[in-house]
Amino acid sequence: MSEQEVLRVVATDAAIALIEKLVGEHGAVLFHQSGGCCDGSAPMCFPANEFIVGGSDVKLGDIAGVPFYMSESQFEYWQHTQLVIDCVPGNGGMFSLERPTGLRFLTRSRLFTDEENAWLDKHPVEHAQ
Repeated sequence: MSEQEVLRVVATDAAIALIEKLVGEHGAVLFHQSGGCCDGSAPMCFPANEFIVGGSDVKLGDIAGVPFYMSESQFEYWQHTQLVIDCVPGNGGMFSLERPTGLRFLTRSRLFTDEENAWLDKHPVEHAQ
C-alpha cells in the first residue's frame, strides 16, 4: 500500500470558483498568506507578475492550479495545520484581487493527524527562489 500525499493547503468549492473567476479576469495569480499587518491574517490573491515571492517564503502547494505561499517564520506556527481556503461574503484585503467581488478569501485550519505529520516530515516545503 502506497502512502497518500498530504496537502498542506486545500480550497473549498466556493473558493475554487472565485479563483477561477479571478484567473479569467487577471491571468496568472498567486496567493500569499498575510502575516497580520494591514489586512489581518488573510490569504491574499495577487497578479503573479506584480508580487515578488522572496527567499524567505515557502510554497505550501497549489489550489485550483494557483501557487500558495507564506513566510517561513509564519510557517513555523502553521506547519502542523492544513490550511483550508474558503470564501465568504465581505470585503477582501485592501490589495487582494477579490476585493471588488463582494467576497473575501478566508483561511480555516485543522490539525494534521500523527500519520499526516509523519508523511510531511519526509516531504519538506519548497523555499521560494
